[in-house]
Amino acid sequence: MRIISGQYRGRSLPVTPKGFKARPTTDSAKENLFNILGNLFDFETINVLDLFAGTGGISYEFASRGCQSVDTVEIDFLHFNYIKSTVKTLDLKQIHVIRNDSFRFLNLCRKTYDIIFADPPYANDKITLIPQLVLDKHLLNNDGYLIIEHSANNDFSETENFINHRRYGSVNFSFFKNTI
Repeated sequence: MRIISGQYRGRSLPVTPKGFKARPTTDSAKENLFNILGNLFDFETINVLDLFAGTGGISYEFASRGCQSVDTVEIDFLHFNYIKSTVKTLDLKQIHVIRNDSFRFLNLCRKTYDIIFADPPYANDKITLIPQLVLDKHLLNNDGYLIIEHSANNDFSETENFINHRRYGSVNFSFFKNTI
C-alpha cells in the first residue's frame, strides 16, 4: 500500500501485522475516487469522516492532500492500533483516530462533515442503512457528500440523495449529496 497523491505521494505504508483482516481500497480505485473529489472540493478547506477505516488508507489520502480534519473510526483493536501507529509515524496531526463501532458513532455524532466515506465489510447486512442514518442525523454539511464503497451486490440507485455510481474493477462507489 502507498499514498497516491499530495504531500506524502509515493510513501509506502507499514506492512500490516499478522491477522489483519481489512480489505484496502485498491490504488486504482483510490486514484479515480480522488480525481472525482478533487474536482468537487478544495481539500484544504474540508472536514472528513472515514468510517470502517480498516488500514486508514483513505484517511491518509485526505490528510496528504491537506484536509483540515479527518476523523477516522475503526472498531477492530488491531486495525485501530495500526492506524494510530501509522498516523504517528507520518506525523498526520489532522487525523483523529476513534475506536468505536461506525454505526454507534453515527448515532452519537454531533459534528458535521463535508465528506463522509464509508467502507464497511462487503458482507455487512446493515450497509443499506448508512445513507438514511447520515441524512437523518444531519451529519453532512450543505453540498456535502457521502461515499459508500461496496460490492456489486449493492444497488443504491433508488436511495434518497443518490447521485452517482462508479465502478473500478471489483470496487464500487455510490455517491450521495446533501442538498438541504
